Amino acid sequence: MTAYDVIILAGGAAKRLGGADKPAVRVGGRALLDRVLAACSGAGTTVVVGGRRPTSRPVIWTREVPEGGGPLAALGAGVRLTTAERVLVLSADLPFLGPATVEALLAAAGEDGREGALCTDPDGRDQPLVAVYRGEPLRRELALIATEHGSLAGLPLRLLTGELDLARVDAGPHAAFDCDTWDDIAAARARIREHGSVLDEWITSVKNELGIELDVDTDVLLDLARDAAHGVARPAAPLTTFLVGYAAARASAGAGPEEGAAAVAEFARKAAALALRWEAEAEAAEGAKKETQAEASGEGAGTP
Repeated sequence: MTAYDVIILAGGAAKRLGGADKPAVRVGGRALLDRVLAACSGAGTTVVVGGRRPTSRPVIWTREVPEGGGPLAALGAGVRLTTAERVLVLSADLPFLGPATVEALLAAAGEDGREGALCTDPDGRDQPLVAVYRGEPLRRELALIATEHGSLAGLPLRLLTGELDLARVDAGPHAAFDCDTWDDIAAARARIREHGSVLDEWITSVKNELGIELDVDTDVLLDLARDAAHGVARPAAPLTTFLVGYAAARASAGAGPEEGAAAVAEFARKAAALALRWEAEAEAAEGAKKETQAEASGEGAGTP
């Protein structure tokens, strides 16, 4: 992965949310800020411009001057704490931003002669707070704007983006979706519960909540739960998957995520095979029982 730092803008009055602490609003059980932090976990330095609050991983905090001075002032405060050649700039209200979009921006910003790259939404609008900027041009333009206007407070972002040679990256239908209103929050919460994404969203949320990095084959665990429920008893499904996880954790203690995932797969295979043996025994026992009942019924029918 290309080395980069990230600045996340988490200030603002959130007037359309009635002054709510927007970065702390939860979507899918996770704060919006934590969802953004998960998308840029590969950053060398993570700077959050805004009021301090609990976060899912360590960050460096700073504030714009004056507080509430707008995105350019916030960007100016954050960039002072970065050193990487490329600086990822994000707002703190992007519930569906993922690592793939970050990688696409970093790649586009690395093109010859480019001074950065930003996302465009489905309507073709530039999203300067879903962007990667090269550090030197970013600092240069911020300094020029501050000199020309006396400060960065209250100035629009287009004063910056209009002076830089930026590549455009199609963000797709959701990556640049931001939550400005309660209707936006409701739409985001509804989307993660759609059938096609709810399991992935849930597993990601659980892993973040538990502080683990482990990519496992979800289908393997679902098949195991099905086999245990069908071949043994319904309560066996959650208990078996728990025991598989416990065994895998013990076996891969001190190892990396790849070894942990392999251990889960191996123990899931063993447990699934055991569940199928239980099912076969139960079917054999049921067959023997029926044969015995049939023989007893036949004997009884021939008795005077």
